[in-house]
Amino acid sequence: MFEFHADRKRYFDIQVLNAEKYVIPFIEEKFPIKPGMRVLEIGCGEGGVLKAFINKGCEGVGVELDAPRIVDAQRFLPEDIAAGRLRFVVKDIYEVDVQKDFNGLFDIIVLKDVIEHIHDQPKLIGWMKHFLKPGGIVFFGFPPWYMPFGGHQQMCQSTISKLPYIHLLPAGMYRWLLKKKKEPVDALMEIRETGISIERFEKICKEQGYRFFHTRHYFLNPIYEWKFGWKPKRQSVIIKAIPFVRNFFTTCVYYIIQPDKKSI
Repeated sequence: MFEFHADRKRYFDIQVLNAEKYVIPFIEEKFPIKPGMRVLEIGCGEGGVLKAFINKGCEGVGVELDAPRIVDAQRFLPEDIAAGRLRFVVKDIYEVDVQKDFNGLFDIIVLKDVIEHIHDQPKLIGWMKHFLKPGGIVFFGFPPWYMPFGGHQQMCQSTISKLPYIHLLPAGMYRWLLKKKKEPVDALMEIRETGISIERFEKICKEQGYRFFHTRHYFLNPIYEWKFGWKPKRQSVIIKAIPFVRNFFTTCVYYIIQPDKKSI
């Protein structure tokens, strides 16, 4: 397991830095972020990504099902919470009340390394329109399923953590290997069920009535700057243009989508 996955404060700090250096600049290439804007993060974890938006003068709300992670968020962000700049909701996103829980709509919705863990992806992507202000946007950042570590096996304790593409083995063989190595079989097999390709993501967005506002594919994920000391590298134009094949060589994608006016 990479050390920072066990050290939640370090993981939080890395998320802040990554969002400030790469996520927010990517968004601002097409959508200027102004003080007072409201930002919702679905699957916010400890709130590191949201903190970067708070530092820009935004108001943030984070939704998270894993209550212990919100306990950490409250420990890391007491001043922002006390000042009313940030609050957290421990709830299933489908059970929230937009006025009671969120106190209104949002200019920006963020899903960073989340959509690949969602079972009913079309439902969630379509559902988010209920939370957006007119003209609002949704940011996604995620690793395509077929990329070298798309199965999140880097979080394993055994030698599996260092084996690229091993998650693409036939399901029975992969399950047997995880069990033999005493890894968390159910959790890793669940990721296998929910992992999403670039093509599936784009198809869902179109079917749910969104248009693509901005896209970027990375050969080297920006967060590798903190994991390995590697500088981000954008995917080549040629590889990006080849459907399916691009998934195997693209470690991260960034997207901004916006509801098509006809679908609202």
